[in-house]
Amino acid sequence: MSTTETILVLTHVDESGAVLTKAALEAVTAGVELSRRMGAALTVGMVGRDAEAAASAVAATGARLLAATGEAFAQARYASDAAGCEAICRTAGASVVLVAAGARLARVAAGVAHRLGGVIDTHITGIGGEGTVEATRWFYRQRMEAVICRETRPWFLLLDSGTHAVYAGEAQTAQVETVEVTLPALRTVVEGLRAPLLGAQTIRPDARLLLVAGAGWTKKQPDGQMHVAEAGEQILAFLRLSGASLGSSKSLADQKAGGGNGADQPVLPFLTHMNQIGQTGSTPRHAKGLSTCCHGEEPHAVGWRFIGERRAISLDANCGWTRGKADVVYVADAFQVMARVNALLEADKAQN
Repeated sequence: MSTTETILVLTHVDESGAVLTKAALEAVTAGVELSRRMGAALTVGMVGRDAEAAASAVAATGARLLAATGEAFAQARYASDAAGCEAICRTAGASVVLVAAGARLARVAAGVAHRLGGVIDTHITGIGGEGTVEATRWFYRQRMEAVICRETRPWFLLLDSGTHAVYAGEAQTAQVETVEVTLPALRTVVEGLRAPLLGAQTIRPDARLLLVAGAGWTKKQPDGQMHVAEAGEQILAFLRLSGASLGSSKSLADQKAGGGNGADQPVLPFLTHMNQIGQTGSTPRHAKGLSTCCHGEEPHAVGWRFIGERRAISLDANCGWTRGKADVVYVADAFQVMARVNALLEADKAQN
């Protein structure tokens, strides 16, 4: 295998159409680090309606800047995005392509790699190696870490978000090369967007804080009664006031009205299995995490593997979180703690 590599970072703009996404800027950081370590040429490719405007944020990298831009790329669409990415890759002639995480590029990356006769690896969390490229990812529910090397080129690496710092170079005037794209017949027309109300959105990948709710919220409390409605109000209030993302244990996400024994069981209506983290769920990468009414056993802890600072609230002083799984454990009632926290957040919001 030749030691001479050419690095391409494949990115796209956000919903505004003129700004690179957070994941895109993380991928740029990975590309800059890899190109410097390898002594390789770096190219940044952008897809979007006004990609030239977004290029100023990465001009300080000194990379060659390519763009598939125009109204055809205003909305995510497989046919146009795949054609744009393919044109950028062919123009760059890159041997290693770093693809920014996100639904828009993740769904076309494998197809583009196939068109170019390359290979792709997903969920990449790190790129190392001396004189070669070594990609790192996790397997078996985040329990086994593997280092992957390949000889086939081009090699596409889909980077997980939250694994690299956001590129923060000084904005400069950028010289962008617009790539000519031959678009296929576009059978899909984007007529508009439908999004949940802001208050209904509970999964926020870019939030600094992750709040995880466990089944304890729906169990009987010290007064012998269940307070599920109050639990839901406290959780949603905290999400609204803090901007946190919401995670769930499997036991809570599995609950259904009626319960397994036929008894009437109140549930948190805003929770779905999309919120589930852990052994059978997602493994988010937020800067901080707060676990409430969870046990902290292995299935839960797997989901917290990549959380920067981990804290937990539990009435059980012998809870699994205290056995080296959390940085700080508050032995207290989660209902009382969260009520107090929400009151402080409300007061702070009123003052500001």
